[in-house]
Amino acid sequence: MTTTETYLTTHAITVLAPAATVYGIIADVADWPQRFAPNVHVEPLEQTPGAERIRIWATAGGVVKNWTSRRELDPDGLRVTFRQEVSAPPVAAMGGEWIVTAHGENVSRLELRHDFRAVDDDPSGVRWITAAVDRNSESELAAVKKLAELGAELGQLEFSFEDTVFTSGDAALIYDYLYRADLWPERLPHVSRLDLKEDVVEGDEPRVQVMAMDTRTADGSVHTTESVRVCFGPDRIVYKQTTVPALMTAHTGSWTITPAGDGVAVTSRHTVILNSAAVERVLGPDKSVADARTYVQRALSTNSTTTLRHARAFAEGAAARG
Repeated sequence: MTTTETYLTTHAITVLAPAATVYGIIADVADWPQRFAPNVHVEPLEQTPGAERIRIWATAGGVVKNWTSRRELDPDGLRVTFRQEVSAPPVAAMGGEWIVTAHGENVSRLELRHDFRAVDDDPSGVRWITAAVDRNSESELAAVKKLAELGAELGQLEFSFEDTVFTSGDAALIYDYLYRADLWPERLPHVSRLDLKEDVVEGDEPRVQVMAMDTRTADGSVHTTESVRVCFGPDRIVYKQTTVPALMTAHTGSWTITPAGDGVAVTSRHTVILNSAAVERVLGPDKSVADARTYVQRALSTNSTTTLRHARAFAEGAAARG
């Protein structure tokens, strides 16, 4: 594999928010999956003062890719530089920089620069990478602008919660129940349809699943969602909904299995950003963001708790049949 030509791109946007606010969104990479549409999951690998290594799963050109990057953070200079240590073909190398420039107290200019090389300088690879960089950069810049300009309102729209059940069942059976989402229409009363595709991976690499699902809520309505799941066997599955119901602009979550006494605790965690513009349209006149928080949490919690209880019954039933 030989590459000789480096390609450069720059994308920029004006944000009506303080530079420090914009920089904070860029620097907090752990929140990127709910902040930026292309990002599915960020796994921290190493952190030192002013630097971090991370592994990112993201969609690019309609395909889920993952890579390992090192980031250098400069809060004084309002810059974050990044360089992929391990890239995914057709990318041979990729790096760049986020640069925030203040243009007054509440106006900022945000630039996102990339440099990249394609495997074997393949023209089709260059075109694919350029299109993916353009699409993702424009999406991410627009997301930063929207989030930064929300200001304090973001704290009302974004929230997290979790549900836990305890079981004496085998942790491996619990994980398999959650992992085998393709069987959920047969196993779970609130899942009416689920289409699942799984990437072929080697060795102990996390498995990546892409799925589309129809679920029923307590009020009888049916929601169609699409998700990408990264499965870290034997005790954790994380996911990002890439198509969400109208009341949300983002939804990420996880299933985790941890030892607890003589059994295990199985936890479903959700992080949601509400779509304030859809509240009255979906819930009716005079309904508020607080009403939407209650509605969304109840709907998600009901379904995830149902899944947890069925998983527990499955594992404990297997033990009883033992």
